[in-house]
Amino acid sequence: LEARPGEIVALVGPSGVGKTTLANLVPRFYDPSRGYITVDGIDLRRVTLQSLRDQIGLVPQETLLFSDTVAANIRYGKLDATPSEIEAAARAANAHQFIIRDLPDGYETQVGERGIKLSGGQRQRIAIARAILKNPRILILDEATSSLDSESEQLVQDALDGLMHPGAGQAGRTTFVIAHRLSTITNAD
Repeated sequence: LEARPGEIVALVGPSGVGKTTLANLVPRFYDPSRGYITVDGIDLRRVTLQSLRDQIGLVPQETLLFSDTVAANIRYGKLDATPSEIEAAARAANAHQFIIRDLPDGYETQVGERGIKLSGGQRQRIAIARAILKNPRILILDEATSSLDSESEQLVQDALDGLMHPGAGQAGRTTFVIAHRLSTITNAD
């Protein structure tokens, strides 16, 4: 498999065929038992995990949020982010409106353990805001819309489209999209 810089690669198929396993090799959650994986021609086993993972953004099916504020959960993508950077990422992720309209303390609202106080679509948009803030070279979307209703799915899909296609003047982001639904991969290369 070869993915060129800026390409969107779709991995589609039924459960259990290895889509997530393939994607988990990129950030070295485990190493291949045979062969190798390279980025820009460099074997991933020759770089530090920190330097590799600094270049990767992950939006999983089950979003991991911490029992902290909305702002802190977004800031996890870039620990030194300013409040204006956090808000800009939330706007790009279609999250700003629900944060200021629906949450009692806006960005300072405590989300509860694993984001229990938020809906699935809201949790996904927070995860996307985190990835936008990180601005990774490689993006992995693992069934990021599979458990959402159709309205939430559209909001999340719009945010993902913005994340996969950075603005003018930014380098292309290589994206791996794992999906069951063909609607989520219509823009794949």
